[in-house]
Amino acid sequence: MALREVSQKRVLPLLAQFTRGLSASAMPEQVSLDANAPISQPAPFSYVPPGRNHLFVPGPVNIHERVLRAMHVPGQNHRDPWFAEFYKECLEDTKHMYGTKAATPFIFPGTGTGGWEAALCNTLSPGDKVICFRYGLFSHLWIDMMQRLGLDVTVVDRPWGEGADEGALEELLRKDTGKKIKAVCVVHNETTTGVTSDIAGCRKAMDAAGHPALLLVDGVSSIGALEFKMDDWRVDVAVTGSQKAMSLPTGLAFVAASPKALEAMKSAKLKRVYYDFADMLRTNPSGNVPYTPCLSLLYGLRESIKMWKEEGGMEAVAARHHRLAEGVRQAVDGWGLKLLCKNPRWRSDSLTVVEVPEGVDSNKIVKNAYAKYDLSLGIGLASINGKVFRIGHLGNMNELMLAGALVGAEMAMIDSGISIKPGSGVARATEYWHKTGSVIKTRESLLK
Repeated sequence: MALREVSQKRVLPLLAQFTRGLSASAMPEQVSLDANAPISQPAPFSYVPPGRNHLFVPGPVNIHERVLRAMHVPGQNHRDPWFAEFYKECLEDTKHMYGTKAATPFIFPGTGTGGWEAALCNTLSPGDKVICFRYGLFSHLWIDMMQRLGLDVTVVDRPWGEGADEGALEELLRKDTGKKIKAVCVVHNETTTGVTSDIAGCRKAMDAAGHPALLLVDGVSSIGALEFKMDDWRVDVAVTGSQKAMSLPTGLAFVAASPKALEAMKSAKLKRVYYDFADMLRTNPSGNVPYTPCLSLLYGLRESIKMWKEEGGMEAVAARHHRLAEGVRQAVDGWGLKLLCKNPRWRSDSLTVVEVPEGVDSNKIVKNAYAKYDLSLGIGLASINGKVFRIGHLGNMNELMLAGALVGAEMAMIDSGISIKPGSGVARATEYWHKTGSVIKTRESLLK
């Protein structure tokens, strides 16, 4: 008997027995031959297009392949002997991004918002007076947290598109002759508006007023992308998050506290449990933690900081961010559009916030970018929703990646009814990047 006939005799009865046991719902649907029958549509967002999603929001950001590989680890026990030295090295590594030797770093499983809470609860008491500038959604949310925690907040409102007013800060502190104000809180980089405040200038204002208040800084979208000198500026608590310039997934809140902040902790009476510095101070020196750490993210953290060091340190990282940002600003000028942040002194190198012409809904641009070009841009937030869109360029980023975002933004704007010439912004950006570019480190010999 032929081999094919033997196979059919053995397999076909088994197949028939198997299919008889299937329920009707498990059987494949029959294909209709009716040409007029409706065609079933796939579920929304179920189709993954070819190529990569182009992620250009100011966090979460693009994650480098090296960091992804570093995080690809099996489950491990952080109580095993290997962990202590590993964790102490992680803590020491983070000092690099703050620009500190004196501060004590902490790593909390959480987000930047958790870092905000840690900064406040470990240094202040109910009813304490604090000053905070408000010039965007995130500074507003931090103020909301302060008020909900029971702090007495003096809110200094600034136009959205401007930064902290050092003169106003000095004046408020001079008037506080009784030294009742316990802290000055500043959002370094406001991702709502594309504004970077001058933390060194704020410190000078505090010194000029001779005021002993703590300086608490939200560096969530600045630390690791922009110049940050915690020791030189005498910042008392600095906060950032893993999904921003660190180029990691969301899940870690990084906090650093000065000796002055740790001294304030001894008399601070705001309630704290999960974000208590004391629990970290009790365990961290020996390489332990008070609760389960995010191990895979810690592996990614070490790789990310290693890459910063290879690049030339935080000064080189900040210079790269400035150069990329300046190219985007050139593109905006080439489009004939305006930045929300008008004063050059406050323009952010983490993101660019672009005003759209009157009568154009910026949400339409963001939707077109994602729907047609798989490009993720940032919407306008709160009171500027519909009036601006945001291009993030922090973290793992280079010119060619950013040029792709500018191409997509141009097409999405044209789709949304904005009259711009294709290539007008991209040309300006690439011209700037070409003039200011240099050969990649360790590849110079190829051009000799």
